[in-house]
Amino acid sequence: MKLKEYKYKINGIRFTVGVGDVKDNEVYVEVNGTPYHVELDKAIEKKPSAVEKPKAALEAPRTETGEKVVAKPVIATKAAAVKSPLPGTVMSLNVKVGDEVKAGDTVCVLEAMKMENDIHTVKGGVVKEILCKVGDSVLEGTDLMVIE
Repeated sequence: MKLKEYKYKINGIRFTVGVGDVKDNEVYVEVNGTPYHVELDKAIEKKPSAVEKPKAALEAPRTETGEKVVAKPVIATKAAAVKSPLPGTVMSLNVKVGDEVKAGDTVCVLEAMKMENDIHTVKGGVVKEILCKVGDSVLEGTDLMVIE
């Protein structure tokens, strides 16, 4: 039987502990070469393998009251978010709320890996909301501003 070995120091005394496989609620243990048959209070729960999904993962998510969470339909609007195409730090904002922009305009600059990256709009419109500020660290896909 292959034992998993651990070394401990308790009150200045060194212990070498070997632990065998747990079967139900029993395990073979050796402490400094002395064998012990150990019975656990309760059986250790088997962890699900990568292939097995826990039952809770298969169930629909629920709210605090127990109701199923239902995805709400997205209502089409003329607003569009300018998203960060990469993780980085906001170096500058080239627009402010109320500014009119055309498709392709540079609205901000992100610094990523010591390079400055111009962030452009996909569509034209009016800047309705700016969701970041200079110095903010943002992840890829983060909404930077809303254009309507």
